[in-house]
Amino acid sequence: MVSSPEGTRAVAGTPGAEVPPPETAGPPARRLRGVPRQRYRTARSGEPGADARDTGTLAFVESPVQLLNVLEWAHTAQATGLTVVVLSPHDPMTRGQLRRMAELARDEGHTVRWEEARGGPTAPVRTIGGLTPLLRRARRVVIGDPFSRYVQLLLSLARARDLVVVDDGTATMEFISQLARGEQLVRWHRNGSGRGARDLLFAPFSATARRRLTPAPEGGRRTVGLFSSMPVEAPPGVEVTTNEFAWTRGRFGPPRLTRAADIVGTSLVETGVVDCERYLAAVSALARTHGATRYFAHRKESTEKLRQLVNETGLEVVRPDLPLELIARRGPIGRLIVSFPSTVVHTLPLALLGTEVKVAVCDIDPEWLTANASPRAQGFLDGVTGTARDVQRLPFTQRMAAG
Repeated sequence: MVSSPEGTRAVAGTPGAEVPPPETAGPPARRLRGVPRQRYRTARSGEPGADARDTGTLAFVESPVQLLNVLEWAHTAQATGLTVVVLSPHDPMTRGQLRRMAELARDEGHTVRWEEARGGPTAPVRTIGGLTPLLRRARRVVIGDPFSRYVQLLLSLARARDLVVVDDGTATMEFISQLARGEQLVRWHRNGSGRGARDLLFAPFSATARRRLTPAPEGGRRTVGLFSSMPVEAPPGVEVTTNEFAWTRGRFGPPRLTRAADIVGTSLVETGVVDCERYLAAVSALARTHGATRYFAHRKESTEKLRQLVNETGLEVVRPDLPLELIARRGPIGRLIVSFPSTVVHTLPLALLGTEVKVAVCDIDPEWLTANASPRAQGFLDGVTGTARDVQRLPFTQRMAAG
């Protein structure tokens, strides 16, 4: 097993050595080092913070980044005592990160409700039935993924007049664009017409969610807010609050810096956008060019691809068990972080503000795209890179391809 910094899990250089994070039925027993546990006490009426705790705020998250951004939103909005519902996915790496983030949320005084929302054919009915009373009472609903069918279904049951969308990474940019154009909510990397049998069956719920996420006419009683670090132009009526990662900077770091560079991985191969062999060749070229020694894997990257990457590049592959913004802020981290177009080229400069870490982004060459990639893929990826602030751009060149 190769060495890895605290808060990460490494993939050894020999095949089959991946170590997933442990699963437990309840909250993790191990607290994060250096983070004191905060005791939560319910505020009585008339005490400072009592009104804030009685706002009836319900948050739905399905990924660690969404939960991180809910914590950032709560910090910025000074909202305390949230009920955070985790709609747990199947992927063990995502589940491991979510459990660590749930521990942090509890330390902040929030209630975390873990739902095995995908645990068998009856799980959705059981989950929705259990959440309906909370949905009926909540006066504000915070969501992390407006494209999620689960979230869209839950929104159709909610009575809340205040809706807040927090970042789900670069997908937020596409959500705002589609909302402004009045289009059907479809993920940017998805190919096809969206008119399959399941799409048609779910269409009424999707349409209801889109209406709920559309700002009410001026003078209406329903509000829609967006909490984002992404460069977006929201339609009229959507109140945008900038996510500056103030909570992350206040709780962690500054990090110790290493001399070598780090590379941040992406799941573009797994989503069918980028050819695997082209991607591995690009990672190898970046490692040689910038003297990188570690590769921080995306939580959705396949074990088979990572084994191949280790064999071909010699990089130490690290599986973070927290979102990279927290891993980087706690350190140790390289003085240069190289990424492909992804959320981190927007978030890491904010999380690492005040440090000497530089972030660079490598363009995706059109030749890397697969035949099945969405026609929108290249334009979207170019937009992610082109709108990133405080990063160095590394255009792909034939010299880099040749090594």
